[in-house]
Amino acid sequence: MDSILLGFTTLMDPGVLGFMLIGIVAGLIVGSIPGLNDNIAFAIFIPLSFSLSPTYALALMVGLYCATAVGGAIPAIMVKVPGTASAILTAVDGHAMARNGRAGQALGIAISSSVFGGFLSGLVLLFFAPPMAAFALRFGYVENFSLGILGMASVIGLLGGSVVKGLISAVFGLLVATIGFSQQSGYPRFTYGLDNLYEGVPFVPLLVGLFGITAVLELTEELVHDRRKGIKTADMPRITDSLLPSWSMMKRLMPTWLQCSAIGNIIGIIPGAGMLMAIYMGYERSSRRYKRLYEGKPGEVEWGKGAPEGIAAPESANNAVVASSMVPLLSLGIPGNSVSALFIGALMIQGMVPGPLLFMDHPDIAWMIIVGFLAANIVMGPIAFLLVRSISGLVFLLPKHVLVPTIALLCLTGAYSDENSVFSIVIALISGTVGYAFRKLDIPHAPLILALVLGRTIEDNLSNTLSISGGDWMIFIDPVGHPISVALMVGAVLFMVGPMISGARKRLQARRQQTEMELQNS
Repeated sequence: MDSILLGFTTLMDPGVLGFMLIGIVAGLIVGSIPGLNDNIAFAIFIPLSFSLSPTYALALMVGLYCATAVGGAIPAIMVKVPGTASAILTAVDGHAMARNGRAGQALGIAISSSVFGGFLSGLVLLFFAPPMAAFALRFGYVENFSLGILGMASVIGLLGGSVVKGLISAVFGLLVATIGFSQQSGYPRFTYGLDNLYEGVPFVPLLVGLFGITAVLELTEELVHDRRKGIKTADMPRITDSLLPSWSMMKRLMPTWLQCSAIGNIIGIIPGAGMLMAIYMGYERSSRRYKRLYEGKPGEVEWGKGAPEGIAAPESANNAVVASSMVPLLSLGIPGNSVSALFIGALMIQGMVPGPLLFMDHPDIAWMIIVGFLAANIVMGPIAFLLVRSISGLVFLLPKHVLVPTIALLCLTGAYSDENSVFSIVIALISGTVGYAFRKLDIPHAPLILALVLGRTIEDNLSNTLSISGGDWMIFIDPVGHPISVALMVGAVLFMVGPMISGARKRLQARRQQTEMELQNS
């Protein structure tokens, strides 16, 4: 308790709180710009923190980290262009809800879900850092491979009736993930002599293209179609309703918030898992619950067409990853994801080494960071509600023929800034064209993105595991040596078999109903 009080005492310094607020506002703005992300935000602000004191600099980083994930939901909902990768799934139901005149409600659900998930992960970081960090240490090559398989299996529940198209998308993503140097052979694969592909296809430009450029092409198609038909161009969605979700809506979303926040916290403490796996797993679980309880009832839409849970699930999951990813970093010096790895850089710039020694040598800083994540999520909610209308008023009230080239410019700028290379722009344009073709063919993007994220991780962990085991595949289902792997594999099987059983049950019920109707008619 004394340590927690020390952290709050350090945080309550007006200067420390001021820099945290600056980080929150900057994170919301950067996250709301398509093509930019939390990695870029950190890359921009870390050099600016050189001249600041450790408490000021790290408070700035805490606010920045918490807010970028929230800001990414704004363009995802308004124009279906995720501001950050963690808002990929938010764009699906969020933009559909905005198109139906409920942009304010969609943004309100996104903000409140983000605050809930972030606050819960802040509590987890505050009280459960040591035991959860010890659990994360039990994940080796075997467990990480099984976790990757579980992540891929989770996408099966999102495919609905388009299983074949979903598998095409996943296989395409896995093939793209193989581009670059092979860890096993040391030789480049599918690079065609291009040095830029030796480390694989750049991920940020790829995402910018798949979502940003694809959205630009779709909006351009709408503009051309309207002009050919002589139709007045439809305006972009406007915020005409209240941002604050009703009490009944919050009660309805509470199970989704709790479930997806739990998933985000668990995924966050596992090094390398990251936000994308958390949002896909949370989204899949919520889709099953929504289809069971709400879909088909009066006033309810199909999943993916504007379901409130479709916004709440990814937003609560991705923000739950934020603070929980700091558990292995602060306790063990192991980054949970790429952003927390940049956080290590911010610590080391200030002359500190993350890990157990941080709590011994700089207890005020260590506990200030921990309580800072809790405080940042509390403060972030009101600030986000105040800023959303302003940001939307500045950007998304522009006419569509002005907004389209603006989004394209921002996306290409974001792609270029990832590696300061024109090649990144080329990748964004190519992936945007592919994404547009997928849209026209009704091929889902979700399996493609998840395969891109997990493909190389699955391959590397599989290779390392088989090297250790001498080629014995049974190591993945060894209940004595690797019980976590067995549990994850069982979960993967359930993810894959569950939708098949559910589909067979629905077909059986439909046949019974048809038979009963035929008997009644006869």
